[in-house]
Formats: sequence, C-alpha cells, structure tokens
Amino acid sequence: MEHRCEIPLASLSGASKRYGGTLALEEVDLELRAGQVLALLGTNGAGKTTAVSLLLGLLEPDAGQARLCGRSPRDLAARQGVGVMLQSGALAPTLAVSEHLDLVRSYYPDPLHVSECVAIAGLDGLLARRYGTLSGGQQRRVQFALAICGRPRVLFLDEPTTGLDIEARQGLWRGLRALVAGGTSVLLTTHYLEEAEALADRVVVLAGGRVVAEGSLDAVRARVDQRRIRCVTALDAAEVARWPGVRAANRDGGRLEVVTGTAEDVVRRLLAADPALSSLDVSRAGLAEAFLEITRDAPMQEAA
Repeated sequence: MEHRCEIPLASLSGASKRYGGTLALEEVDLELRAGQVLALLGTNGAGKTTAVSLLLGLLEPDAGQARLCGRSPRDLAARQGVGVMLQSGALAPTLAVSEHLDLVRSYYPDPLHVSECVAIAGLDGLLARRYGTLSGGQQRRVQFALAICGRPRVLFLDEPTTGLDIEARQGLWRGLRALVAGGTSVLLTTHYLEEAEALADRVVVLAGGRVVAEGSLDAVRARVDQRRIRCVTALDAAEVARWPGVRAANRDGGRLEVVTGTAEDVVRRLLAADPALSSLDVSRAGLAEAFLEITRDAPMQEAA
C-alpha cells in the first residue's frame, strides 16, 4: 500500500510542553514541506529534541497540535512514511549489521535493497560485523541506514553526525543529498552549523523553547548586519580595531580579518592606508554568526 502525504508533511501548531516546572516549548509553530531540508537549531536545552519527540508521537503536547502527514503522529499510516535517527539508538549488540537491516527492512512494503543502504550509509565491509563490536561512528552509520531503509517520505535526523569524523560526516552528507534528490524531505537537528549551512534550505532557530528566527538560510543570515573582510596587508590589527565601524580585527596567519557593519567605508580606508593591500575578500555574516547574534539575548526557559 502506498502512503501519500499532503503538505505540510510534519507540523507543530501552537505546541507547548512542560516537564514538571520547566517550560520546554511554548506555542511553537513549524512546518516541514515537501522537498525541504529544514534545520532545527538551538543551544542545549532550547527544545529541539522535545519538538522532534512531539512530531514523532513520542510525547503529547500539553497544548497545541502535532501532525505527521496530515494525521496524528501516533497513526500507523503516518508512521509508515517516516524514517528516524535519534541521538541515541539502543540496538541489539549481538546481531550482525545485516541482521539489523533485514529486520527493519521487513517492516516496509518496498524497502531499499541492502546494497543501496550500504552505498548511501557507507557500510562497506560492515554487514557481517556484530553491532556491539563497531566503533561509535560506525554505529551511527548503521543507525542512518536503518532510518532510510524503508524509503521514507519524511526523514527525521536528530544530531546525525555526532561522533563521526570529517570524512564520515561528509559521506553522510552525500548520502543525504542523494535521498533529497530522490524526493525525501528532511527535518535535521544539529549542533554543527556548517552542517545546516551545507544541507538545509530553511532554518528554524529555537531559544528558551520559543521560535526566535525562521526562514531561508539567506533570510536568517540577513538578520545580522555584519560583514567579514579578509585581506593581506601590513596594517596592524590593533590599530584597525580602533577605526570607526570596526567591531573586531585580528590576524589569521598572514591575513587580516576585520568584522564590521559598514564594509564599504572600512574597505576604502584599508586601501588608502595600504596601497599594497591584496587578496581582498568581503563576505556576509555566515549562519554561525547569525545564530550567535540571534540567540545571545534570547530568554531562558521558564521554571515555575
């Protein structure tokens, strides 16, 4: 049986959740639409995992509503179109990787072939290994394979690359991009802002259980009126730091790096002060700078 989802594929509407006296989420709205990679960002305790748990039906909201494929997240028809990779996965340590894959694939009517799971998740040489003998990074790759093996329409990834080295992380990114190109929509939580910047086309930032920013990557980056100037120059960083409009200046190897909100004025002064200046580059604030600025003054979670 084929399970088709109307957009939005996953949503929270005015969702609130308390743990005892602590308000984890307060009137949160978010939507994952078809074809999107949505990055849900926030510091520890911001409410990311609670939001994901509501969307998956692992928790019930105290107020508001969670919907998955237009249904209750606890509806079997909704769940059959979903793949999930949580921060921690308790899998039988004595089973071989191939046995785990065969078991989970059996739950779905049209699963990926084992060879596809191996290729996308980077499991070459691991199928015969017992899960408990794998390294932490290898176990994360197995968990990713189990999350995607049912051809999910919606994929939830909660801190998926924690514990992976750079090469393994980039391999998972390649696999994820291939899934998205094939029609899978993804809700991603991550502490690695470069990961969100590399994969997501939309961002929701949580702080203190509330949505404090949302929109496209460009829209969220534009919330911060900041430019970064890099150049090769003999000018002293401490002197440049005292110029009007300069927020920070420091040296990174042989290059001077200047942070400012008025790039044009500072660039003109740099060129006037050092005619030999070279390798000039001016860029807008990245997602990391925007995230820090947006969350710096955000309210803490309320405690009763």
